Amino acid sequence: MSNLHDLLALNTLPITEIYVDELRKLLKSGIPATYTLEQAASHEAGRDEDEDTGSNTTPLHILVRSLPSKLSEDETKVVLQMMDVLFEYGAGWNFLDYQNKSPGDVLWEKGFRTGNPLYERIVEAGVSAELLLRRLDENIEFLSEDDEPVDEEESDAGETIDAQITQAQDVEEAPRDTAEHQDEYLKAKLEYTDNSLVTQENRDGVMMDWETDIMRLARDSLFKYAGKEPVVLNIGFGMGIIDTLIQEQSPYKHYICEAHPDVLARMREDGWFERDNVVVLEGRWQDTLSALLDEGTVFFDAIYYDTFSEHYSDMLELYDNVVGLLKPEGVFSFFNGLGADRRVCYDVYRRIVDVDVRNYGMKCHFTAIPLPEKPDWENVRRSYFSCDTYFHPEIRFA
Repeated sequence: MSNLHDLLALNTLPITEIYVDELRKLLKSGIPATYTLEQAASHEAGRDEDEDTGSNTTPLHILVRSLPSKLSEDETKVVLQMMDVLFEYGAGWNFLDYQNKSPGDVLWEKGFRTGNPLYERIVEAGVSAELLLRRLDENIEFLSEDDEPVDEEESDAGETIDAQITQAQDVEEAPRDTAEHQDEYLKAKLEYTDNSLVTQENRDGVMMDWETDIMRLARDSLFKYAGKEPVVLNIGFGMGIIDTLIQEQSPYKHYICEAHPDVLARMREDGWFERDNVVVLEGRWQDTLSALLDEGTVFFDAIYYDTFSEHYSDMLELYDNVVGLLKPEGVFSFFNGLGADRRVCYDVYRRIVDVDVRNYGMKCHFTAIPLPEKPDWENVRRSYFSCDTYFHPEIRFA
């Protein structure tokens, strides 16, 4: 196994096609493209190779970490071939190594960034993985590291009733993350601070005021193509940042969809329910927008989406509603935090969004907005955005 790792350390320069030939020979001999340094160390120490070490320093990690700071055009072509061979034999694009970094993270830090063929190859692999996994199982999300697919036949057959009851009790007693499960979020108490909205118990950041400039840009997009009496919809009130900005434009009708009882209570306190041009849709958009579609009497110049504890699978469902409610010249946008804890994941999701909206006859244009500084997460349990650039999406019918 160490032969594979030694080869990918690139100890002999320049990088020529000899490396490609040797790599293919080793993988053809049966060495897995996912065999990690941690597994090799466990094997040498006589420990169980399946023991979870918390990191997976794969051959692809070794390759990208070993790259010299500058590559010739010919060397770049060879490294691309090596990456292709590793992916052909099952290498993963988003495994995390001993420094909690994916191969894309390593490339970015070494200066191989957007537009560089090596970085773009990682992004391409991420997009392919998402689309493939979605075909295999509609419920799999490729960036989820915690959930494993369950074989329904295996989980139902062969279990006694007592075992099923015990399992159900264990699931019921286990704490569920408010950031991952919307039903838990909607039951959680929220707290408004001077600059944020957080869950009271575990301090999940639902919304923060550093988003204000981003929301102002989004507001401007929403009204860019609107007529004289614009009708707009915002899904997810939160701190009311974008809704306040929308009101500055005096829309003819301003629909707001919000499901959390604490946020709705805050909206009542602040008088949103009494505004003449505001219509509050109380409840989840999955229910309220379906009712609007059934009525067929309301169509929007612009729709904005920014919710908490929903995932990209929810956005895929939302697209079905958007195309039925948006006017032909209208604009759909959303707070783009998709995969924004890692730049490579952020870039993968941008590609995915563009692929998906094209299936609806729409096209997404992203505007890159450099952030003057990364958000401060000192009083929040975990961040939902850690990139230095924000990509604002503007989606319209092609």
